[in-house]
Amino acid sequence: MTPYPGLLRIAPLRGETTSSLVCRIASRYGLEAKGLRSYWQWLNQQPKHEGGACRADAEVVLNAAGRHLLANLCGIGEDVAARALPSWGQQDAKLPAGRDGVPAAVWRIGGVVVGPVAFGCGLCTAQRTGTVVRAVRYVPRWDRVCVRHGRWLLDADADQPREYLDVRRLPEVVAAQRRWAGVGRRAVRAGAEPARVFALARAVVARWWEGAYGWERETVWPRRLHLVAGGDAGGDLEWWRIVGRDAVVFPEVVAVADALLDPGMAELVWADSGAGRLRALPADGLFCRRLGERVGRPWLGPLVASDHGGPLIAWMGGVIRRRRGVGGPPGYDNDPWWLRQEHHAATMAGQLRVLGKEKKAPGSGTMWRAVVPVEQRAQIGSLVDGAQEQLIQLRGAQAGSSADVAQRLLRILGHSADLIEKALQHTVVAAVNAGVPPQDVARWAKLPPGPLADALKAYQGAGD
Repeated sequence: MTPYPGLLRIAPLRGETTSSLVCRIASRYGLEAKGLRSYWQWLNQQPKHEGGACRADAEVVLNAAGRHLLANLCGIGEDVAARALPSWGQQDAKLPAGRDGVPAAVWRIGGVVVGPVAFGCGLCTAQRTGTVVRAVRYVPRWDRVCVRHGRWLLDADADQPREYLDVRRLPEVVAAQRRWAGVGRRAVRAGAEPARVFALARAVVARWWEGAYGWERETVWPRRLHLVAGGDAGGDLEWWRIVGRDAVVFPEVVAVADALLDPGMAELVWADSGAGRLRALPADGLFCRRLGERVGRPWLGPLVASDHGGPLIAWMGGVIRRRRGVGGPPGYDNDPWWLRQEHHAATMAGQLRVLGKEKKAPGSGTMWRAVVPVEQRAQIGSLVDGAQEQLIQLRGAQAGSSADVAQRLLRILGHSADLIEKALQHTVVAAVNAGVPPQDVARWAKLPPGPLADALKAYQGAGD
């Protein structure tokens, strides 16, 4: 088709995906998005979810001719589009070059092209554009509250129908977003990237969220979850725990980020570690106790301290190693803000996919996550990670007098062995409860004669 300048001026929204803008242009002219997209030559298929629905976070990368065409259809200059659309300048080797060539486009996933993608506030979009139409934007996870309308904007990469959660009855969530601006500035002054600080704090609190099922004294999060669910999340609690998590825990995420940037809190970590005299972190340490107080839960300290292998303990280990000046050249193990891949908070999209698979085969035993409770899985992971974190402390430990070195090695190795033993026991129990034959569990674990092996034999005998 021959491109013609747009009859209407359709300005892009700040941070909007190019795909979202194309859909809004089509709606403004009374067309289907598929019809308008025929102006471009497409080199691949539109991304879809496993169920066949088109992905809301799908993104479009255009060549020079394609960008020129889009700007004409919007009735704006390319410089305006470049300032508003984060993916505007993205390149792709598959696209033909040249502004005078064929307008071409390729489909991509927004999260891979630029970063996290969320739905825009529909009310703000309607006020800005004069039409009721969906918009999708690149939005960092610390900026998900529409303060004007009291909405938490959900990730756009999940296969679920909701675009937002109503947080008008949760003023603490709105206040936390305002507070984050100051926390981000503090991170910059401390020489840390705000995005990394937020990601670590979010991973810490998301891990707490997984274990909160067993917190008898926790009353804040259940109340918030029921409110974002419209009054009662009980009808589909697992689904709401996934969809509502980020909004519900947001105030605690900001509070944890603020605490981790506080030099005084780092001093408490150093004191808990022995202040130069190597020792295991205590269960009643000053740091964890103070952190619990800062998130409004004075009782949380011992629970935090017992999460041996989580991102918080890893951060504490980084603080200690940096203070001691050990651990080799600068790298991830000396960087407190380094977040291991396994510690990243699970995404809403990923958790919903797992939940969907589990519902299709409940109790079948074919999937570990389907038959082993989340608390038990978290406990096993915590013990294993804790043993790993303890062993990292042994780097450079074989220097000094024989007595000092032996004491350090034996104490930490003994503590690590104890954690591994507990992880083994929990895994054996989980496997048997999941339906794995006890004789196989005993063989795989290479269990020597003892109480655990005897218990498995008794379990097997009872089933014969």
